Amino acid sequence: MHLVRDRILTFLDFFYPPFSRIMDKRTFHYAACGGGNTLLSIFLYFIFYNFILKKRVLHLGFIAFKPHIAAFLIAFVITFPIGFVLSKYVVWTESTLKGKIQLFRYFILVMFCVGLNYVFLKFFVEYCHIYPTISQIITTVIVVVFSYVSQKHFSFRTEEVSLEVD
Repeated sequence: MHLVRDRILTFLDFFYPPFSRIMDKRTFHYAACGGGNTLLSIFLYFIFYNFILKKRVLHLGFIAFKPHIAAFLIAFVITFPIGFVLSKYVVWTESTLKGKIQLFRYFILVMFCVGLNYVFLKFFVEYCHIYPTISQIITTVIVVVFSYVSQKHFSFRTEEVSLEVD
C-alpha cells in the first residue's frame, strides 16, 4: 500500500507548484483525490447507464431500479471504497482514529453529502429559480467545503496531545 501511496503523492506533488499560492498541499491532495474520484464516478455512470444497462431497468428479482438510479448505485459501490482509501492513505494520513471508525464516519459523511446535494439542488432550482447547471456548481462548492471540513475534523480527525505540567 505504501508504494501505491508514494506514487500517488509523487504524481500529485508534481502538479502542486502552480496551486501552492492558493492552497496548502493537503487541500490540494484532497481536491485532486476527490476530483479524480468524482470524474471516475461520472465516467462509470456514463458507461453503466449507456453501455452496460443500455438505458434499461435493472431487475434483481425482488427489486427493480430505473437505469439512472442503477448506474448511480453501481458507480457508488466502486467509487466509495476508492474515495475512502484515497482519503485514509493519501490525504488524511495523520488521523489517530481506528480504520473502522474512519470508514463508518466517512460513510455517514458521504450519505449526508448525497442528501445535501439533493436538498441544495432542489432549493436552488425549484425555489430560487437558478439555472440547473449554475445550481449544481453552487451546490458542489458548498458540499465540497462542508466535506473537507467534516473529513478533517470528524472522519479523519487527529487527536491533539496536550502536555500538562503539574
